[in-house]
This record gives sequence, structure tokens and C-alpha cells, in this order.
Amino acid sequence: MILKPQDILFLLKLISVGKKPWVFNKLALDLHMSPSEVHAAAKRAVAARLAIKSDELIFPNIRNLEDFLLHGIQYVFVPERGPLSHGMPTAYAAPPMNSSIIADNEPPPVWPDPEGDVRGESFSPLYKSAPMAAKKDSKLYQLLVLVDAIRSGRVRERDIAAKELKKRLKQYG
Repeated sequence: MILKPQDILFLLKLISVGKKPWVFNKLALDLHMSPSEVHAAAKRAVAARLAIKSDELIFPNIRNLEDFLLHGIQYVFVPERGPLSHGMPTAYAAPPMNSSIIADNEPPPVWPDPEGDVRGESFSPLYKSAPMAAKKDSKLYQLLVLVDAIRSGRVRERDIAAKELKKRLKQYG
């Protein structure tokens, strides 16, 4: 079993939804993934012990997920950076990080998106459908921004993102 980036997107969406009931088909629509992709992500997340299956329900294993996000994701899902493009800001350039980090003169990291209103350095999202899912869910967007800051940020950015992510995971668990 190999963990995939969409598994983390699935788990972050569960955090965003909270402890409310959810169904695979609705989650698939929200994440711009097929229902079979969501089922497979859930299976891998449980196998990796990042989620817990109780009866027919699946919940994030907050302790293990936090450990992976804070200490492992930056080595497993390294973002690719590219040329300047229009897109959605991420990492230190988007909420909640942009209120704590003063941007330098470098172009901000952005998920490439032709409809994006910010021009910056292209930064590969955790999963290809993450930007579309984030547009519909501000909580998910902020979680993805924090994860991106951990995936690629400098020490100070990673520390700020880690504190904020821990707070949000604690609110869920």
C-alpha cells in the first residue's frame, strides 16, 4: 500500500466537514474526484493508520495525522515550483498564513489557475483537484494552505503553520 496525495486531501476534507455525517458520493463531488477514488483514499488512509473505521464510518486518526502532517508530508509530497502564472495564493501568501508572514519582494506561491487573480510562482497543489475543492470550502482551503506552508516553507513559516494546524486538528478531535 502506497499513500497518495489524494488520501491527504480526503482526510483534510473530513477535518473540514467536522464530525457531521458524510457520504462518499457527496465527498467525491466536493473534492472533484470519482467516488471510487474517494473509496480508495479512505481504504489507504485506514491502512496507513491515518484514519479509523468504526462500523461503516471513517474518522481521521488525529494523533497520527498530525504526526504525519508535521513531520512527514514535506518529505513525501514535495511541491514542484515553476514559472510565473496566475492562480490561487497558497502557503505564506494566503489566509491564515498571510496575517503572520510579511511577504518579501519575491512572487507569492500560487496554484496555477487561469481564473486566478494573483500572479506568482507556480506551486503544485497537493492533488490536482485541490484548488477546485478549495474554492468551494474555505476551511479546506486554509488547511491546504497550512499543509503547503509545511511542505515547502522556511523554518519560521513551518513553525507558524504547525501551530495553526495543531489548533485546527485539536478543534476536530
